[in-house]
Amino acid sequence: FDNLTKFIVWTIPTNLGEGLILLTAIFFGVALPALPVQLLWVNMMTATLLGLTLVFEPKEPNLMDRKPRDPQEPILTYPLFMRSGLVTLILLGGAFGLFLWEQKFNGATIAQARTLVVNTIVMVEIFYLLNCRSLSRSVQSLGWFSNRWLLAGVGAMVLAQVAFTHLPFMNRLFHTAPLG
Repeated sequence: FDNLTKFIVWTIPTNLGEGLILLTAIFFGVALPALPVQLLWVNMMTATLLGLTLVFEPKEPNLMDRKPRDPQEPILTYPLFMRSGLVTLILLGGAFGLFLWEQKFNGATIAQARTLVVNTIVMVEIFYLLNCRSLSRSVQSLGWFSNRWLLAGVGAMVLAQVAFTHLPFMNRLFHTAPLG
């Protein structure tokens, strides 16, 4: 149950943030910071390489010391709902802000700015995934290497993003541009 909750708490704000990035652009009448095909890449890759690794998260040490969960309590409690809202806003502000910043102050092309947005979304999802390994304890207390599948997934995701960003056929396929 804990691992299911962790997956839901990781998935909701990351997907909601992606949607709000597009809605914000539409609301302000600016170019889309990420194309649908780019968000499809993010969702397909992060769900398989990152999200599924939470299934293999070891049981937390205090699992049997906790009182039983109230079956009437929703999975997404108020604190988890607020946490999801905060992560959504961080993702929205970071990605949308960088999109505008790169074009206005750094002279980036739209393809470069979109590539940066996709990379920002993925990096926020990676760091938030590390945070979701436990909903009550720090990553240090769990041990950095206690879930080797998670580490392998993060490594694979980073390599996939390097390919997404720098390989010419990926640039053509996803309408991206290499970043310096």
